[in-house]
This record gives sequence, C-alpha cells and structure tokens, in this order.
Amino acid sequence: MRNARRALLRLKQFRPLHVPDAPAQASFDPWPGDVTLGTRLVKGELDVAGTVRTLRPGNWNLTGDQPILRAAAHGFTWLRDLHALGTDAARSRARTLVADWIAIQQTDPVAHRPDVVGARIAAWLGHYDFFAASADDAFRQKLMARLTADAQVLAAALPAEELDARALTALKGLVAAAVALPEHGALLTRALRFLPQEVSRQILPDGCHAERSPAAQLAAMQDLTEIRALLQSAGAAQPAALSAVIERMAVALRTLRHGDGGLALFNGSKEESAELIDLVLTHAGRSGRAVPALTDAGFYRLAAGRSVLIVDAGAPAPRGLDRMAHAGTLSLELSIGRERLIVNCGAAPAASDAWRDAMRATAAHSTLVIADVNSSELAPEGLRRRPEKVEVARQEASGAHWLETSHDGWLKPFGAIHRRRLYMAESGEDIRGEDAIEAPVPQPFVIRFHLHPGVTASLQQDGEAALLRLPSGAGWRLRAEGARMTLDESIYLGGEEARRAEQVVLSGHADGPQQVKWAVSKVG
Repeated sequence: MRNARRALLRLKQFRPLHVPDAPAQASFDPWPGDVTLGTRLVKGELDVAGTVRTLRPGNWNLTGDQPILRAAAHGFTWLRDLHALGTDAARSRARTLVADWIAIQQTDPVAHRPDVVGARIAAWLGHYDFFAASADDAFRQKLMARLTADAQVLAAALPAEELDARALTALKGLVAAAVALPEHGALLTRALRFLPQEVSRQILPDGCHAERSPAAQLAAMQDLTEIRALLQSAGAAQPAALSAVIERMAVALRTLRHGDGGLALFNGSKEESAELIDLVLTHAGRSGRAVPALTDAGFYRLAAGRSVLIVDAGAPAPRGLDRMAHAGTLSLELSIGRERLIVNCGAAPAASDAWRDAMRATAAHSTLVIADVNSSELAPEGLRRRPEKVEVARQEASGAHWLETSHDGWLKPFGAIHRRRLYMAESGEDIRGEDAIEAPVPQPFVIRFHLHPGVTASLQQDGEAALLRLPSGAGWRLRAEGARMTLDESIYLGGEEARRAEQVVLSGHADGPQQVKWAVSKVG
C-alpha cells in the first residue's frame, strides 16, 4: 500500500501543486537552542552528541557517518541553535544552508526517511520567522514549494516503517505541515488517522516509552507536546487520550531523573539539560511525582534521604524498538543530592561503530559481566541474543527498600543466571548489594562500579574498601567481600564532552566464590 501511494503521488506530481507564498499560520519551535553550538555552526561545524563534522554549503555528503549524525544534519533541528545565537551571521548561515540543501539533489536515503522529513518540515516552519520571513521572494517560494512537496511525500510514506520514536517525529512534521498548509486538508486527516495507534503502540501503560530509554522518553514527550500545541493552535480536535498519555509520560520522565535534574544513563541516553527537562515537563502540564517503579518498562527507583538509586531491571526493548538498546541489564546508578556517585558510562550514538559499541557493552555499565561476554549480543540494528526472562521482587517497609532481581542473558553461552539483591536503608546512607552467579560450571566475572568524573577514589590499605569523595567533600565508602577490589580507568560520555573517570572493579575467578557482597555507606 505504501508503494502504491508513492506511485500515485508520482503521477500527481505532473500536476502543479498549490504553493502558498508563506505559511498560513505561524508556528514556533518551543525548545531552547544552544548559543555555543550556534557559534560553531556559523564556523561550519555541526556537533551531534559530541561528534563534530563539517557542515558548509555544498558539503552534504555524510554517507560515511553514523545514520544519527546524518539524520541530524538533514533534519535541520540545529536551526534552533542558530536562532538562539540570533545574530545576522547566524540568520545568513541558516538561510544559506537551507537554500543550498534545496538546490542540491540529495542522494543520501537518510535525508528522505519519514522521521527526517518530519523533523525538517517542523524545523523550517518553527524557525520560519527567523531565517525566511525577511528573505527575498525567490527564496521563500522555493522553500514553500519544497515544504509542500515534502509534506505530500511524507503523507504517502505513513505509516512510517520505523517502529520506534522516530515515527512520532514523522507525525509531528505532518501535523506542522497541515497547520501551515490548510488548503491541503488531507494532510491533517492522514496524521490524525495514524497518531492514536502510534501513541498506543509506543507508550507503555506505566507511561514509559517502549524503547526503554530516558533519551527516547524525553524526545517522544517533546514531539507529542508539540503535536498537541499545533492541533490546539489550528483549532483541530486532538485524540481523546493524548493529554492523559502525556501526563503519564511526565511521571515516568520524573522517575528517570537524578537529583541533579538530569536523566539516568540507560540505553543510549545522556544527562541532558535539567532546564530542558523542566521545560518539557512544564509543557506536559499536570504531572505527578516520581514513582518507585515503572513496572511495564522495568525501571525501579529506590529513594531515601538524599539518595536516589535507579536500576534497569527489565528485559531489553523488543526487536524493532531496540536500535539504541545497551547490554546493561541490572545496571544501576546512584546519586546523592545533586551529585552523581555511581553511573553508567553514557552513550556515543553518533560516533564510530567502535565507540558506539564500547558504550553499549555490559562493561560500560555498573553491573556484573561474565567472562567478558555481553549480557546481550550487540548488533548494528539492535540486539540479537538477549535476556528473555528478567525477574523482579520489590519490597518497602518503614522507609527502607529491598529489590531482588535476576536475568538469564548468559543462559545460552554459560547456562548462567545473574542475581542481584539490593537494599537501601531509610536514611539513604546505607546501601547494600549482593551479586551471585548460578551456573553448572563456575565462571570468571567482574562487577564494575563506574564513578562520575567528579568523584575521587582511593583504595584503603586492606584492599577491601574504597573511599569515594564527592565534589562537595562528602565521603562514601564502598566495601566488598568475595572478590578482589581494584581501581581502574573509566570514561564518561554522559555530559557534553568525553571526560576521564575511574571505576571500582570487583574481580572473581572460576575457582573462587560465585557470590559477592558489597555495601556503599556514608562516612561520618
């Protein structure tokens, strides 16, 4: 059916499309840009998740780069960074790059993916007043002609073949086009046909996005709140359940935040700006507080005193939704107040395959690794072998928390089950854990606790404990029995740039105990 619609569209293209002189209704991009990134764009540098590439007129051939970087370039979301800069040079650079992109025959298939087309339409319309309203008639006519044609192509491509959050971006672009081009009434009809089923398929009952990624959660909320605002501005009816879904998503997003306001680092996520997350939650409207568990997604939040422990205790996202999935089952992160103590390493989605996979590996997460084998088998398109059964039991009494978890990710290669038990006292200053391997043949293993770059660590003389010092000066001690403790180098890609860090490593051998008890407690 999709191919038939595209064939029919090609026939219709022999007839002239009605192209307006300007959008019928102004729209705007509600999300803040980054002045620093805008300054780099004026100089010809595009920064996508820490990976920098040249972006200048005539230089759109990025086929050697990761699809996420190419999608960012062709999706024009970076216009918000030039808009934030707001100088004449920024406006000129935006206009030049848009005109150049339109003039060149784009051969990269990523540029024509529905989500990229949707992002581009939304970006061009959202920043129209910044770069196009004061341009000459010829530029504006070419821009509106391309917008109109792209909207028709996008409508024919739906439902999007991409099953993940990218489908919501495609729908956002179609709704934005429908608002700007009301004479093309079929655009809105088609968007509203697919929006409810897409929302129902992608958003779990607990409000978490089906990709199980805090980053995807944030992006999906941005798209859905924009869609709602666009429909409201056009006076169009919105799906009945849309506002309720956004409210549930807001609760899930709060649950996946640390004390500093940033995101937990699971499945392709970075910290992100706390100010941006606050703004998204404001646009979401009414939203409750963080909850102890997102049971459908499998995320658990243990909070007491000033401590927040977030655990990934769910099966990986299903195939088709696991493009950004990491092999981090049963990994955990711990923050104390506004300071992060134990972290995962983050993500490098736009970097080389080697760096991207290094960050997706089990070893880049604060959890156990058996024989240097990932708990899920990494593949470019997602995951192959993976945990099929992840069990969780949670209890709470008098402010204290218990969490018992297990997964079978190593069942096929080793016949092994990993069990992790966690306890947090009501004060939040005493956190205990136990990791055990159940296997017919004992296995070598490593348990890693990656530390935030702001944390300094030193081994105590007995080698059975490490003193961890937060930037505020507060001290915490990590003790363990059943494994040899060492300090090793680590790397942190959770922020805006890569930073050196350390990790506490607990090493066990095949001829030693298959159980390790550990504790993290406040000093003094």
